Amino acid sequence: MSPLVPSAKDSVLRYVLDHWAGVQPETTFACFEDGSTWSYAETHQRTRKLAAALQSIGIRQGDHVVAWLPNSKDALVSFFAINYIGAVFVPINVAYRGPLLEHVIAVSDAKVMIAHGLLVDRLNDVKHGLLETLVVAGEANAQIGRLDHLDFESIQETVAEPSEPERPIEPWHTQSIIFTSGTTGPSKGALSTYIHAYVSMNDQSWYCVDKQDRYLINMPFFHIGGSFILYSMLCRGASITLTETFRTKSFWSTVRATGSTVVFLLGTMASFLMKEPLTEKDRDHPLKKAFIVPITPDLTAFTDRFGVEIYTIFNMTEISSPIVSKIDQVDAGFCGQPRQGYELRVVDNDDLEVPDGQVGELIMRAELPWSLSTAYYKNPEATAKTWRNGWFHTGDAFRKDDDGNFYFVDRLKDAIRRRGENISSSEVEAVVMEHEAVRECAAVAVPSEWG
Repeated sequence: MSPLVPSAKDSVLRYVLDHWAGVQPETTFACFEDGSTWSYAETHQRTRKLAAALQSIGIRQGDHVVAWLPNSKDALVSFFAINYIGAVFVPINVAYRGPLLEHVIAVSDAKVMIAHGLLVDRLNDVKHGLLETLVVAGEANAQIGRLDHLDFESIQETVAEPSEPERPIEPWHTQSIIFTSGTTGPSKGALSTYIHAYVSMNDQSWYCVDKQDRYLINMPFFHIGGSFILYSMLCRGASITLTETFRTKSFWSTVRATGSTVVFLLGTMASFLMKEPLTEKDRDHPLKKAFIVPITPDLTAFTDRFGVEIYTIFNMTEISSPIVSKIDQVDAGFCGQPRQGYELRVVDNDDLEVPDGQVGELIMRAELPWSLSTAYYKNPEATAKTWRNGWFHTGDAFRKDDDGNFYFVDRLKDAIRRRGENISSSEVEAVVMEHEAVRECAAVAVPSEWG
């Protein structure tokens, strides 16, 4: 029998937020670096206020809205308000500029962008696609002639309530487009449904996280390690701490000040924390659990030093945590075991399964409809290539042992990594070639001490 699709009240943001704001209005939902907090009731109120404002400037159910914001209160409420009216959340990297920025704007098909004021001047150097309106959070550092400019705070100065969706928002409707560059070619926009966002980090995948936990989010919203974690904690009725970015020096003080109990860390982040001087406060904190990806050789020492349980997973923007570990399985490259509802194979170049112990590409599929990215938006060629033979091709080299454990070996192609993200060599080259003094260039991946 096919697994049951989660209900709208459990997996669609509008109905989930309405529910928890009604059931536990005074419970803390979000803690911020400035020491302030939002209850579920305040989060609900702020979301509905911005949702009404977005509707007043013409955004309707199904529209795409670009959010170009660093992690912040404005980013959180923008995410929630966009989905609250049934529109599609399109977060983009705050480091984008030039051709990369122009490409994702064009692909997004968005008419409205919510942007941080300090980023606005970069729009002077690019074409704007279908954009018509720029909603600016904070003071803008430039005016963009062709676009209507609205102030993020001013548009919310209304007592109007948001209208009901034109039709019910269903779990299989598109929730977000998140851009993932892979290693070659221009950035691809992965379409995700509410079901995809829900099951990626729900209680079957991240089984050790519960309603009593407070998740420290230090990954950006244009990464599922930011947006999908936030979403999963909302669906649990739990709470989060939101930081703008990971900071080694202030990490533990933030954990202590906010009462954070669980965190997602890239392996490099864990290494940075391990390189800090030993202190008598190393175990004086509320953090209990850490998801660390990938597993690095020194993580046993991490557990011994900080007293934190370690878990790992294998996940990508397009999939939904098909491999999860048990507690403190910290062999280098180890990812875990397949969770129920997912079928995985390690295959050769012809998609034929290789024997256990041999290295090949990891491919997968899921039983639950809509639980994986449905396509790369406006990129049918990449979609067909990635999903050939009815299996999602990860582009990662894996091996499986006799006990069914999966180990990450490497990317199948050389990869340039920045802060844990793949960077497309062709995109880097295209940007460099924009300089008038450059005749030819090549971006080449090289080993790093940080992995």
